[in-house]
Amino acid sequence: MILLTAITHAGPRLAVKTASGIIILETAKKEAGLPLTMEEIFIIPDALDRIHDFINQNPGLLAIPEEECRIGLPFRPRNLLCIGLNYKDDQAGPEVSLPSEPVIFAKLTGCVVGPNEPIVLPAAVREVGYEAELAVVIGRDCRRVSASDALDYVAGYTCLNDLGARDLLRSDGQLVRAKSQDSFGPMGPYLVSREEIPDPQTLTIRSWVNAQLLQDSNTNQMIFGVRELIAYISDGITLEPSDVISTGTPPRVGSARKEQVFLKSGDEVVVEVQGVGRLSNPVRRS
Repeated sequence: MILLTAITHAGPRLAVKTASGIIILETAKKEAGLPLTMEEIFIIPDALDRIHDFINQNPGLLAIPEEECRIGLPFRPRNLLCIGLNYKDDQAGPEVSLPSEPVIFAKLTGCVVGPNEPIVLPAAVREVGYEAELAVVIGRDCRRVSASDALDYVAGYTCLNDLGARDLLRSDGQLVRAKSQDSFGPMGPYLVSREEIPDPQTLTIRSWVNAQLLQDSNTNQMIFGVRELIAYISDGITLEPSDVISTGTPPRVGSARKEQVFLKSGDEVVVEVQGVGRLSNPVRRS
């Protein structure tokens, strides 16, 4: 299933993207036990199974064209963990040694915004870069799981743009401010349930700024795949429903290019992960 949050007159409402269009569950049928919002899928037992069965058993549900639906932030993560230096093609060269363990940091979840919401550049910040990432959404309590069982704990996948300010990183010597400025975590537009993505290590991942393709790779280039990341993190940190792991970005980020590319007011940034979605956000200066 492909889930999303539709912005309605009544507020954010859980919806399903189908071949015939967008079905907002609240308006489709008053069905007891179905979640009203995306957040509720992490609370109601077997919520995804209930939605799946409801859609399959009611083929005549009224759908609206996606272009007529305002899509919001799918949900706000409980925690947002990010992985650095996780693509082989980003660490190419005989002089570069690959990390022996995942490099993990966190973004404050207040930085997360939805599709088409503006990325707001702080007035004093000049070196803000884009980072296309596959984000993994945890669906149930997860502690000390094996890599072989790790995908059983995944609710689904979404796109994330792990924005960061290089100048703040230099001045601070650490990542919290650089990575957690307001609007520095665009996410969405969909939550694609795990059965739609049998193997998360086979997905093309790309980013564009103003229609110029800047990143083009595949999740098969991850040093630590989704299974390994979940197993590694959950060994000492209990992952809970709605926690998100953003799995790292491919090469050719703005600061690493021969002619550096930093975001400016008026830009449009797009992140696309095959089978997961296409996330677009405008950029403006505060």
